[in-house]
Amino acid sequence: MKTAYELAMERLGQSAPTTKLSSPQKRKLAELDAQYTAKIAAREIALQAEITTATAAGEFETADKLRQQLTNERKALQAELDARKEGVRQKV
Repeated sequence: MKTAYELAMERLGQSAPTTKLSSPQKRKLAELDAQYTAKIAAREIALQAEITTATAAGEFETADKLRQQLTNERKALQAELDARKEGVRQKV
Protein backbone atom coordinates (compact mmCIF):
# COMPACT_ATOMS: atom_id res chain seq x y z
CA MET A 1 0.00 0.00 0.00
CA LYS A 2 1.37 3.40 -0.98
CA THR A 3 1.70 6.27 1.42
CA ALA A 4 -0.01 9.59 0.85
CA TYR A 5 3.39 11.10 0.01
CA GLU A 6 4.05 8.49 -2.69
CA LEU A 7 0.61 9.04 -4.19
CA ALA A 8 1.13 12.79 -4.22
CA MET A 9 4.51 12.39 -5.93
CA GLU A 10 2.97 10.14 -8.57
CA ARG A 11 0.35 12.78 -9.26
CA LEU A 12 3.09 15.32 -9.75
CA GLY A 13 4.97 12.96 -12.04
CA GLN A 14 7.98 12.86 -9.79
CA SER A 15 9.69 9.91 -8.15
CA ALA A 16 11.78 11.91 -5.68
CA PRO A 17 11.43 15.17 -3.78
CA THR A 18 12.60 18.29 -5.56
CA THR A 19 16.26 19.08 -5.24
CA LYS A 20 17.56 22.30 -3.77
CA LEU A 21 19.14 24.71 -6.21
CA SER A 22 22.57 26.20 -5.69
CA SER A 23 23.16 29.93 -5.79
CA PRO A 24 24.71 29.82 -9.30
CA GLN A 25 21.70 27.85 -10.53
CA LYS A 26 19.28 30.36 -9.01
CA ARG A 27 21.25 33.20 -10.61
CA LYS A 28 21.20 31.49 -14.01
CA LEU A 29 17.45 30.85 -13.75
CA ALA A 30 16.88 34.52 -12.91
CA GLU A 31 19.04 35.56 -15.88
CA LEU A 32 17.08 33.28 -18.19
CA ASP A 33 13.79 34.71 -16.92
CA ALA A 34 15.01 38.24 -17.56
CA GLN A 35 16.33 37.40 -21.04
CA TYR A 36 13.15 35.70 -22.16
CA THR A 37 10.91 38.35 -20.63
CA ALA A 38 12.81 40.88 -22.74
CA LYS A 39 12.57 38.71 -25.87
CA ILE A 40 8.83 38.25 -25.44
CA ALA A 41 8.31 41.97 -24.78
CA ALA A 42 10.31 42.91 -27.89
CA ARG A 43 8.22 40.61 -30.08
CA GLU A 44 5.00 41.91 -28.53
CA ILE A 45 5.99 45.53 -29.19
CA ALA A 46 6.97 44.81 -32.80
CA LEU A 47 3.88 42.78 -33.61
CA GLN A 48 1.48 45.07 -31.74
CA ALA A 49 2.64 47.94 -33.95
CA GLU A 50 1.97 45.84 -37.04
CA ILE A 51 -1.42 44.75 -35.67
CA THR A 52 -2.39 48.36 -34.99
CA THR A 53 -1.32 49.40 -38.48
CA ALA A 54 -3.22 46.53 -40.11
CA THR A 55 -6.35 47.21 -38.06
CA ALA A 56 -6.25 50.94 -38.90
CA ALA A 57 -5.96 50.05 -42.60
CA GLY A 58 -8.98 47.75 -42.33
CA GLU A 59 -6.92 44.60 -42.93
CA PHE A 60 -8.60 42.54 -40.24
CA GLU A 61 -7.48 39.16 -41.60
CA THR A 62 -3.88 40.32 -41.53
CA ALA A 63 -4.34 41.60 -37.99
CA ASP A 64 -5.77 38.23 -36.92
CA LYS A 65 -2.83 36.40 -38.53
CA LEU A 66 -0.43 38.69 -36.68
CA ARG A 67 -2.22 38.05 -33.38
CA GLN A 68 -1.94 34.31 -34.01
CA GLN A 69 1.74 34.74 -34.86
CA LEU A 70 2.26 36.61 -31.60
CA THR A 71 0.56 33.84 -29.65
CA ASN A 72 2.67 31.18 -31.39
CA GLU A 73 5.90 33.09 -30.78
CA ARG A 74 5.05 33.57 -27.10
CA LYS A 75 4.43 29.83 -26.74
CA ALA A 76 7.64 28.96 -28.58
CA LEU A 77 9.73 31.31 -26.46
CA GLN A 78 8.10 30.02 -23.26
CA ALA A 79 8.81 26.42 -24.30
CA GLU A 80 12.41 27.34 -25.09
CA LEU A 81 12.73 29.04 -21.71
CA ASP A 82 11.28 26.03 -19.90
CA ALA A 83 13.71 23.69 -21.68
CA ARG A 84 16.71 25.87 -20.84
CA LYS A 85 15.60 26.19 -17.21
CA GLU A 86 15.20 22.42 -16.96
CA GLY A 87 18.75 22.05 -18.29
CA VAL A 88 20.02 24.35 -15.54
CA ARG A 89 18.09 22.41 -12.90
CA GLN A 90 19.53 19.08 -14.11
CA LYS A 91 23.15 20.26 -13.80
CA VAL A 92 24.50 19.24 -10.45
